[in-house]
Amino acid sequence: MTSSLSAVLQALELGHLDLTGDQRSIEAPPPAEALEQTVSAIWSDLFALFPFTALERDIEDLGWGFVNLFHRAAAKKHQLIDRLTDEIRLLLAEQDGSEIATADLEDKIDLARKVEQSAQAYEGMRDTAARHYLHETGRSWVPATGNRISLGTTAAIVDGRAYLQARRERVRDANMVHGTPVVFAGGRLRFASDDEAKQFADNLLRTLKAVRERVGDMYLVHGGDMKGIERLAASWAEQNGIQQLRFGLDRKLGDRAGFRRNEQMLSVKPRYIIAFQGNGVTERLVIEAKARGIHVVDRRGPLGTPPAALSRG
Repeated sequence: MTSSLSAVLQALELGHLDLTGDQRSIEAPPPAEALEQTVSAIWSDLFALFPFTALERDIEDLGWGFVNLFHRAAAKKHQLIDRLTDEIRLLLAEQDGSEIATADLEDKIDLARKVEQSAQAYEGMRDTAARHYLHETGRSWVPATGNRISLGTTAAIVDGRAYLQARRERVRDANMVHGTPVVFAGGRLRFASDDEAKQFADNLLRTLKAVRERVGDMYLVHGGDMKGIERLAASWAEQNGIQQLRFGLDRKLGDRAGFRRNEQMLSVKPRYIIAFQGNGVTERLVIEAKARGIHVVDRRGPLGTPPAALSRG
Protein backbone atom coordinates (compact mmCIF):
# COMPACT_ATOMS: atom_id res chain seq x y z
CA MET A 1 0.00 0.00 0.00
CA THR A 2 1.44 3.36 -1.06
CA SER A 3 0.96 6.79 0.46
CA SER A 4 0.48 10.00 -1.46
CA LEU A 5 3.04 12.76 -1.11
CA SER A 6 0.49 14.93 0.66
CA ALA A 7 -0.17 12.19 3.21
CA VAL A 8 3.55 11.79 3.86
CA LEU A 9 4.00 15.53 4.34
CA GLN A 10 0.99 15.63 6.65
CA ALA A 11 2.52 12.86 8.72
CA LEU A 12 5.72 14.89 8.96
CA GLU A 13 3.87 18.02 10.13
CA LEU A 14 5.29 17.77 13.60
CA GLY A 15 3.61 20.94 14.80
CA HIS A 16 0.39 19.08 15.61
CA LEU A 17 1.99 16.76 18.14
CA ASP A 18 0.45 16.88 21.59
CA LEU A 19 0.58 14.96 24.83
CA THR A 20 -1.91 12.12 25.17
CA GLY A 21 -2.39 9.17 27.47
CA ASP A 22 -0.46 8.99 30.71
CA GLN A 23 1.56 12.21 30.59
CA ARG A 24 3.71 11.18 33.52
CA SER A 25 5.14 8.28 31.50
CA ILE A 26 6.93 10.57 29.00
CA GLU A 27 10.55 9.58 28.63
CA ALA A 28 13.52 11.76 27.78
CA PRO A 29 14.08 12.54 24.07
CA PRO A 30 16.81 10.70 22.12
CA PRO A 31 20.42 11.87 22.62
CA ALA A 32 21.27 15.13 20.88
CA GLU A 33 24.01 13.45 18.84
CA ALA A 34 21.56 10.86 17.50
CA LEU A 35 19.05 13.56 16.55
CA GLU A 36 21.73 15.58 14.76
CA GLN A 37 22.97 12.55 12.82
CA THR A 38 19.45 11.54 11.83
CA VAL A 39 18.46 15.00 10.58
CA SER A 40 21.74 15.23 8.64
CA ALA A 41 21.14 11.83 7.05
CA ILE A 42 17.58 12.75 6.04
CA TRP A 43 18.73 16.03 4.55
CA SER A 44 21.59 14.39 2.66
CA ASP A 45 19.44 11.61 1.22
CA LEU A 46 16.49 13.84 0.32
CA PHE A 47 18.28 16.74 -1.28
CA ALA A 48 20.79 14.57 -3.14
CA LEU A 49 17.84 13.56 -5.34
CA PHE A 50 17.05 17.05 -6.61
CA PRO A 51 20.10 18.41 -8.50
CA PHE A 52 19.78 18.26 -12.30
CA THR A 53 16.08 17.36 -12.07
CA ALA A 54 12.84 19.29 -12.42
CA LEU A 55 12.77 19.64 -8.62
CA GLU A 56 16.08 21.50 -8.37
CA ARG A 57 14.41 24.91 -8.55
CA ASP A 58 12.35 23.99 -5.48
CA ILE A 59 15.30 23.12 -3.23
CA GLU A 60 15.26 26.43 -1.36
CA ASP A 61 11.50 26.36 -0.65
CA LEU A 62 11.54 22.70 0.36
CA GLY A 63 14.60 23.20 2.54
CA TRP A 64 12.95 26.13 4.31
CA GLY A 65 9.86 24.02 4.93
CA PHE A 66 11.95 21.13 6.28
CA VAL A 67 13.59 23.41 8.87
CA ASN A 68 10.22 24.93 9.69
CA LEU A 69 8.77 21.51 10.62
CA PHE A 70 11.01 21.37 13.68
CA HIS A 71 10.58 25.07 14.42
CA ARG A 72 6.80 24.68 14.57
CA ALA A 73 7.08 21.54 16.68
CA ALA A 74 9.24 23.39 19.21
CA ALA A 75 6.82 26.32 19.21
CA LYS A 76 3.93 23.97 20.00
CA LYS A 77 5.83 22.56 22.95
CA HIS A 78 6.56 26.04 24.27
CA GLN A 79 2.87 26.90 24.04
CA LEU A 80 2.12 23.83 26.14
CA ILE A 81 4.81 24.81 28.64
CA ASP A 82 3.23 28.25 28.95
CA ARG A 83 -0.08 26.59 29.82
CA LEU A 84 1.64 24.33 32.33
CA THR A 85 3.39 27.27 34.00
CA ASP A 86 0.00 28.93 34.47
CA GLU A 87 -1.25 25.76 36.13
CA ILE A 88 1.86 25.64 38.33
CA ARG A 89 1.21 29.22 39.47
CA LEU A 90 -2.36 28.27 40.34
CA LEU A 91 -1.24 25.19 42.30
CA LEU A 92 1.31 27.29 44.18
CA ALA A 93 -1.40 29.76 45.14
CA GLU A 94 -3.64 26.93 46.34
CA GLN A 95 -1.01 25.03 48.30
CA ASP A 96 -2.37 23.91 51.66
CA GLY A 97 0.46 21.57 52.64
CA SER A 98 -1.58 18.41 52.00
CA GLU A 99 0.03 15.36 50.45
CA ILE A 100 -2.34 15.42 47.46
CA ALA A 101 -1.70 19.08 46.68
CA THR A 102 2.04 18.59 46.96
CA ALA A 103 1.95 15.53 44.70
CA ASP A 104 -0.11 17.39 42.07
CA LEU A 105 2.40 20.24 42.05
CA GLU A 106 5.39 17.89 41.77
CA ASP A 107 3.74 16.00 38.90
CA LYS A 108 3.01 19.23 37.03
CA ILE A 109 6.57 20.48 37.46
CA ASP A 110 7.97 17.15 36.29
CA LEU A 111 5.72 17.21 33.23
CA ALA A 112 6.77 20.77 32.37
CA ARG A 113 10.42 19.78 32.60
CA LYS A 114 9.91 16.83 30.27
CA VAL A 115 8.01 18.90 27.72
CA GLU A 116 10.77 21.50 27.85
CA GLN A 117 13.30 18.76 27.07
CA SER A 118 11.20 17.84 24.05
CA ALA A 119 11.12 21.47 22.93
CA GLN A 120 14.89 21.68 23.20
CA ALA A 121 15.24 18.47 21.18
CA TYR A 122 13.17 19.97 18.36
CA GLU A 123 15.18 23.19 18.57
CA GLY A 124 18.37 21.17 18.19
CA MET A 125 16.94 19.39 15.14
CA ARG A 126 15.84 22.73 13.71
CA ASP A 127 19.29 24.24 14.20
CA THR A 128 20.94 21.23 12.55
CA ALA A 129 18.60 21.49 9.57
CA ALA A 130 19.19 25.28 9.45
CA ARG A 131 22.94 24.71 9.15
CA HIS A 132 22.34 22.43 6.17
CA TYR A 133 19.98 25.02 4.70
CA LEU A 134 22.68 27.68 5.00
CA HIS A 135 25.25 25.39 3.37
CA GLU A 136 22.84 24.40 0.57
CA THR A 137 21.41 27.83 -0.27
CA GLY A 138 23.90 30.32 1.16
CA ARG A 139 21.07 31.92 3.16
CA SER A 140 20.32 32.02 6.85
CA TRP A 141 17.08 30.31 7.80
CA VAL A 142 14.64 32.86 9.18
CA PRO A 143 11.13 31.94 10.40
CA ALA A 144 8.14 33.53 8.70
CA THR A 145 7.17 35.18 11.99
CA GLY A 146 8.74 35.58 15.40
CA ASN A 147 12.28 34.81 16.46
CA ARG A 148 14.54 31.84 16.10
CA ILE A 149 15.82 31.16 19.60
CA SER A 150 16.94 28.21 21.68
CA LEU A 151 16.55 28.08 25.42
CA GLY A 152 19.60 25.89 25.95
CA THR A 153 20.12 23.27 28.60
CA THR A 154 17.47 22.96 31.28
CA ALA A 155 18.81 23.36 34.80
CA ALA A 156 17.54 21.29 37.69
CA ILE A 157 14.34 22.65 39.14
CA VAL A 158 13.87 22.51 42.88
CA ASP A 159 10.28 23.64 43.30
CA GLY A 160 7.46 25.43 41.53
CA ARG A 161 8.72 28.96 42.20
CA ALA A 162 12.23 28.01 41.11
CA TYR A 163 10.84 26.50 37.93
CA LEU A 164 8.84 29.60 37.05
CA GLN A 165 11.79 31.89 37.73
CA ALA A 166 14.18 29.66 35.76
CA ARG A 167 11.89 29.62 32.75
CA ARG A 168 11.42 33.40 32.81
CA GLU A 169 15.18 33.87 32.92
CA ARG A 170 15.82 31.41 30.09
CA VAL A 171 13.21 33.02 27.86
CA ARG A 172 14.57 36.47 28.66
CA ASP A 173 18.20 35.47 28.00
CA ALA A 174 17.29 33.67 24.77
CA ASN A 175 15.75 36.90 23.46
CA MET A 176 18.76 39.02 24.42
CA VAL A 177 21.83 39.86 22.38
CA HIS A 178 25.13 40.71 24.01
CA GLY A 179 28.00 42.85 22.83
CA THR A 180 28.36 45.94 20.67
CA PRO A 181 25.71 46.64 18.02
CA VAL A 182 26.67 47.24 14.39
CA VAL A 183 23.90 48.14 11.95
CA PHE A 184 23.96 46.81 8.38
CA ALA A 185 21.74 48.43 5.74
CA GLY A 186 21.28 48.00 2.01
CA GLY A 187 18.64 47.25 -0.59
CA ARG A 188 17.88 44.80 -3.37
CA LEU A 189 20.45 45.23 -6.14
CA ARG A 190 20.88 43.92 -9.66
CA PHE A 191 24.16 43.38 -11.43
CA ALA A 192 25.10 43.39 -15.10
CA SER A 193 27.12 40.19 -14.86
CA ASP A 194 28.11 37.38 -12.53
CA ASP A 195 31.58 38.91 -12.26
CA GLU A 196 30.11 42.16 -10.94
CA ALA A 197 27.92 40.27 -8.47
CA LYS A 198 30.96 38.37 -7.20
CA GLN A 199 33.01 41.55 -6.90
CA PHE A 200 30.23 43.18 -4.91
CA ALA A 201 29.91 40.16 -2.59
CA ASP A 202 33.68 40.15 -2.04
CA ASN A 203 33.62 43.85 -1.12
CA LEU A 204 30.69 43.30 1.23
CA LEU A 205 32.35 40.42 3.06
CA ARG A 206 35.65 42.29 3.23
CA THR A 207 33.87 45.23 4.85
CA LEU A 208 32.15 43.03 7.44
CA LYS A 209 35.42 41.32 8.31
CA ALA A 210 37.18 44.67 8.71
CA VAL A 211 34.49 45.97 11.06
CA ARG A 212 34.62 42.79 13.11
CA GLU A 213 38.37 43.20 13.51
CA ARG A 214 37.64 46.57 15.12
CA VAL A 215 34.61 45.36 17.13
CA GLY A 216 35.39 41.86 18.35
CA ASP A 217 32.17 41.53 20.36
CA MET A 218 29.87 42.89 17.65
CA TYR A 219 26.36 41.70 17.00
CA LEU A 220 24.72 42.50 13.67
CA VAL A 221 21.56 44.61 13.49
CA HIS A 222 19.61 44.50 10.23
CA GLY A 223 16.15 44.47 8.68
CA GLY A 224 16.00 40.77 7.84
CA ASP A 225 15.30 41.20 4.11
CA MET A 226 16.20 37.75 2.84
CA LYS A 227 15.72 38.81 -0.80
CA GLY A 228 18.21 41.66 -0.68
CA ILE A 229 21.86 42.05 0.23
CA GLU A 230 21.01 41.80 3.92
CA ARG A 231 20.80 38.03 3.43
CA LEU A 232 24.52 38.00 2.56
CA ALA A 233 25.34 39.82 5.78
CA ALA A 234 23.03 37.56 7.79
CA SER A 235 24.62 34.44 6.31
CA TRP A 236 28.10 35.76 7.07
CA ALA A 237 27.06 36.45 10.66
CA GLU A 238 25.64 32.96 11.14
CA GLN A 239 28.70 31.30 9.63
CA ASN A 240 30.91 33.26 12.01
CA GLY A 241 28.82 32.70 15.14
CA ILE A 242 27.77 36.35 15.43
CA GLN A 243 24.45 37.15 17.08
CA GLN A 244 21.86 39.00 15.02
CA LEU A 245 19.14 41.45 15.94
CA ARG A 246 16.47 41.72 13.26
CA PHE A 247 13.99 44.60 12.95
CA GLY A 248 11.31 43.64 10.46
CA LEU A 249 8.96 46.11 8.80
CA ASP A 250 5.66 46.87 10.47
CA ARG A 251 3.46 46.74 7.37
CA LYS A 252 0.61 48.45 9.20
CA LEU A 253 2.62 51.67 9.08
CA GLY A 254 2.64 51.75 5.27
CA ASP A 255 5.24 54.12 3.78
CA ARG A 256 6.31 55.05 7.30
CA ALA A 257 7.46 51.48 8.11
CA GLY A 258 11.02 51.84 6.84
CA PHE A 259 11.63 55.08 8.72
CA ARG A 260 10.21 53.55 11.89
CA ARG A 261 12.66 50.67 11.50
CA ASN A 262 15.50 53.18 11.16
CA GLU A 263 14.49 54.67 14.51
CA GLN A 264 14.45 51.23 16.11
CA MET A 265 17.91 50.32 14.80
CA LEU A 266 19.39 53.64 15.89
CA SER A 267 17.81 53.23 19.34
CA VAL A 268 20.26 50.41 20.16
CA LYS A 269 23.09 53.00 19.88
CA PRO A 270 25.28 51.17 17.35
CA ARG A 271 29.03 51.67 17.15
CA TYR A 272 28.93 51.65 13.34
CA ILE A 273 26.43 51.90 10.50
CA ILE A 274 27.51 49.84 7.48
CA ALA A 275 25.62 51.32 4.52
CA PHE A 276 25.43 49.87 1.03
CA GLN A 277 23.29 51.08 -1.86
CA GLY A 278 19.59 51.21 -1.06
CA ASN A 279 16.57 53.45 -1.31
CA GLY A 280 15.59 56.70 0.39
CA VAL A 281 15.13 54.89 3.71
CA THR A 282 18.80 53.91 3.69
CA GLU A 283 19.79 57.47 2.80
CA ARG A 284 17.77 58.79 5.73
CA LEU A 285 19.42 56.23 8.05
CA VAL A 286 22.86 57.52 7.05
CA ILE A 287 21.83 61.15 7.58
CA GLU A 288 20.35 60.43 11.02
CA ALA A 289 23.38 58.39 12.07
CA LYS A 290 25.81 61.16 11.15
CA ALA A 291 23.63 63.69 12.99
CA ARG A 292 23.94 61.54 16.12
CA GLY A 293 27.70 61.20 15.78
CA ILE A 294 27.61 57.50 14.80
CA HIS A 295 30.44 56.47 12.48
CA VAL A 296 29.17 55.43 9.04
CA VAL A 297 31.09 52.86 6.99
CA ASP A 298 29.84 54.14 3.64
CA ARG A 299 29.90 51.58 0.84
CA ARG A 300 27.32 53.15 -1.45
CA GLY A 301 29.79 53.55 -4.30
CA PRO A 302 30.18 51.26 -7.33
CA LEU A 303 29.95 47.55 -6.45
CA GLY A 304 30.11 48.13 -2.71
CA THR A 305 33.04 50.54 -2.64
CA PRO A 306 33.30 53.90 -0.84
CA PRO A 307 31.51 56.71 -2.73
CA ALA A 308 34.88 58.44 -3.19
CA ALA A 309 35.81 55.59 -5.54
CA LEU A 310 33.31 56.99 -8.06
CA SER A 311 35.16 60.28 -8.42
CA ARG A 312 38.54 58.52 -8.59
CA GLY A 313 37.21 56.16 -11.26
